[in-house]
Amino acid sequence: MTDELPTTDAQWRERLTPEQYRILRKAGTERPFTGVYDDCKDPGTYRCAGCGSALFASTDKYDSRSGWPSFVAPADDDAVELRREGLILRRTEVRCATCDSHLGHVFDDGPRERGGRRFCINSAALDLDRA
Repeated sequence: MTDELPTTDAQWRERLTPEQYRILRKAGTERPFTGVYDDCKDPGTYRCAGCGSALFASTDKYDSRSGWPSFVAPADDDAVELRREGLILRRTEVRCATCDSHLGHVFDDGPRERGGRRFCINSAALDLDRA
């Protein structure tokens, strides 16, 4: 799927559902506890819903009780890009390194024994490739 990335807004709208478009291309957020992967425990690889790139392994997913799928690390150091955002509420945005889609945010309140980070990702930004 990563071979033919859309180059225009209209092409992205054709490829994605309205909810995926709002989140991936307009940096939206789904409501907590509504995403299909929040409580999912199935093994596999979580891929970008925009381009299919591998982003997170199910073995790095944990229940943060935040209402969104949470991971301690990306599948690969080059899978995501982190960007500081906000003037008042300083957060770090997580974007797909391949297609520049908004995925969610990373926080420093994750499990200390696993690095201390919580990648808080929208379910609509993901597709689970079940093992």
